[in-house]
Amino acid sequence: METDGAADVDAIIRAAKAMRDINETRQARTRLCLIVDDSRVIRKVSRKIAISLGFDVIEAENGEEALARCKQRMPDLVLTDWQMPVMSGIDFVTQLRAIPTARVPTVVFCTSKGAATDIHQGIAAGADDYVIKPFDEATLKFKLEQLQLG
Repeated sequence: METDGAADVDAIIRAAKAMRDINETRQARTRLCLIVDDSRVIRKVSRKIAISLGFDVIEAENGEEALARCKQRMPDLVLTDWQMPVMSGIDFVTQLRAIPTARVPTVVFCTSKGAATDIHQGIAAGADDYVIKPFDEATLKFKLEQLQLG
C-alpha cells in the first residue's frame, strides 16, 4: 500500500516540476515593459507600441509606484516621464539603477524636458535613451526598435 502512495507522490512531484519548468520558460520568453507616467493618454499610446513590439506591459503613475513594481519583477524596458507627482523620473531612475539585479533594464525617458542640460542629466541618472514629448507612435516605435531590445 505504501508503495502505491509513494508512486502517487512521485507522479505528483514530476507533474509539479514539469509545470514549474513550463512557467519558468514562459517567464524567460516574456519581455516586460514598465510604463511610468502620470498621464493616462501617454500610458495608453506607449502601451500600444510596447505590445506591438512583443512586450507584456505594466504601468505606474509615479516613480514610487514604479520602484515597487520593479522590486516585484524587474522589467526589460522602462519608459518613464520626468515630471510626475510623488517621485520624479530622475529620482526613480537613480534609485532603480541602485537596485542590485542580474537583469538590468533599458530605460528611456519620454518627457517634455528637451533642453541639452535635461538630456545630459537624464542620461547621467542612468537612462539609456531619450524621447522628447510630444511624440507620435512612429517616433517612439522607431526609437525602441533602434535599441534592439531582447
